[in-house]
Amino acid sequence: MTRLTLTQLAWTPLGHGHCHHQFHLRDANLHVAAGEFVGLIGPNGSGKTSLLRCAYRFSKPESGEVHLDHHNLWQHSPRWCAQRIAVVLQEFPDAFGLTVDEVVAMGRTPHKGLFDGDTDADRQLASNALRDVGLHGFEDHTFATLSGGEKQRVILARALTQQPDVLILDEPTNHLDPRYQLELLQLIKRLKISTLASIHDLNLAAAFCDRLYVINHGKMIASGTPREVLTVELLRDVFGVDALVDDHPLSGYPRITWITQP
Repeated sequence: MTRLTLTQLAWTPLGHGHCHHQFHLRDANLHVAAGEFVGLIGPNGSGKTSLLRCAYRFSKPESGEVHLDHHNLWQHSPRWCAQRIAVVLQEFPDAFGLTVDEVVAMGRTPHKGLFDGDTDADRQLASNALRDVGLHGFEDHTFATLSGGEKQRVILARALTQQPDVLILDEPTNHLDPRYQLELLQLIKRLKISTLASIHDLNLAAAFCDRLYVINHGKMIASGTPREVLTVELLRDVFGVDALVDDHPLSGYPRITWITQP
């Protein structure tokens, strides 16, 4: 059963704020199957964030449809979507003095009534999520005092506490050092939640993603397994850089070495 499907999406950025470098989306098609880890790659400003915003019901496409298990997202409430789709963005929320455990507990909000308190089950979910992201013992720390990498892991823990069907991540490894980049992506892979993530580091995308979509100038130009997609020709055409593509000596997935001119 397919979890998330984007069909013939078209969307135009509005205004001159943070979207003014984003290309218009044109006839974008994408699907994420149950338990699949799908990567979205492309140059800066190619439309990755715009597409993700359509996928989690933030930006309504001008045409096309977004379906979660055959349900059109725009025929359901934001709350319905939040019960099923969790999002980890590049920007961190204003936590206004909240502690780590209070931020993570917010992941239960879509599943609760207005005046419902946290249950023992809610607290256990939050505790498990913090342990999964390597932050057990940080519960009482103030979110604002954390490093960028620690904040990123707290936001992932909040998303896991939602118990989503689909996880959407926008450049999830941006703020992380190499150890936590690997640990975060290994965790996501191990959880087998249907995942769509824009990923800047193509070697990480090759190592962890089941399939990749390549977007450039707002249009999907390639899709397939990392081995099918990450070719010398595509990398030159899309990123404008020559590269050597060979097999990782230990794991066998494609490895990209950018060729720099002396």
